[in-house]
Amino acid sequence: MSTVQKIAEIEAEMARTQKNKATNAHLGILKAKIAKLKRELISPSGGGGGAKPGEGFDVTKSGDARVGLIGFPSVGKSTLLSKLTGTHSEAASYEFTTLTCIPGTFRYKGCKIQLLDLPGIIEGAKDGKGRGRQVIGVARTCNLILIVLDAGKPMTHKRIIEKELEGFGIRLNKSPPNMIIKKKEKGGLNLVVQGVTLTHLDKDSIAGILKEYKIPNADVTIRCDATLDDLIDVIEGNRIYCPCLYVLNKIDTITIEELDLLSQVPHYVMICAHKEWNFDDLLEKIWSYLNMYRIYTKPRGQIPDYDAPVVVPSQKNTVEEFCLRIHKSLLSQFKYAWVWGNSVKHNPQKVGKDHTLADEDIVQIVKKI
Repeated sequence: MSTVQKIAEIEAEMARTQKNKATNAHLGILKAKIAKLKRELISPSGGGGGAKPGEGFDVTKSGDARVGLIGFPSVGKSTLLSKLTGTHSEAASYEFTTLTCIPGTFRYKGCKIQLLDLPGIIEGAKDGKGRGRQVIGVARTCNLILIVLDAGKPMTHKRIIEKELEGFGIRLNKSPPNMIIKKKEKGGLNLVVQGVTLTHLDKDSIAGILKEYKIPNADVTIRCDATLDDLIDVIEGNRIYCPCLYVLNKIDTITIEELDLLSQVPHYVMICAHKEWNFDDLLEKIWSYLNMYRIYTKPRGQIPDYDAPVVVPSQKNTVEEFCLRIHKSLLSQFKYAWVWGNSVKHNPQKVGKDHTLADEDIVQIVKKI
């Protein structure tokens, strides 16, 4: 029996099982089994022609951030890439025009963004159908995923693509669960719940899932109302948490009433790539979801360089990360830094390498003599 058949069999058993407190532990074990089988699909252990873990198209990463265009065939991904970056990507009215990954770059607010036009995805991509495994392999390396949808086609396409990405370990618009699992030699399961009431998990279901992963002894600390899936994600440890924007293309084919209704859905942006409608809103949303900071450099005795900011992720916004972004050798020569901007009380203020910077701060590095 193939891995895909095994997964289908377990999913059928889950569908037959009633969902209540008595069956919660059993459902958790079944979900853990599926997660382990899906891991085999993502990274086959066989030697022959199977895909390597996270296998994707060979595209060199460039720029400050990487954005991937994912969608069904012929939804307008190639047109969007051509209009935004000026890079030619074959566009036609028939499906599967793009057969490999086409990269392009554009600048926005001083940030160089790499945009990837990926081949059309099909249902069953996570199981290796079409070129789905390579497409989703590249998606795992992106800072932001744009799921491009055709306004004239069923909205069920959105759920299918989400399911394919989730099956490959990509979690869209989610944060990692606030949970720590620490293995130990003996002592069984020690569960500590801090500041929350668990509504989806209990000690039996946690113990059952850990047993399935051959972890009989562990200290588990939970600080959020976690689900069975959250627990499995933490144990697996290979999940990618990525922001996602749903780009509804070809809005010229739907009515104003439909457009008003869809505009209320979170994480959506409406465009018409062919006619370049609403590109300003799209670019602003991309910048907002990337959550990057622009830090300006100031050479001693000169005005700041506002044309070429150093762009850092908002989670890595210390002076140390800023130095590493410029050059690794800068840290060994670092003495202190002068900072102007919202992150300091006084302008300028002398800071060390652990100081956290804000967007559009100005930094002058002082080196050791």
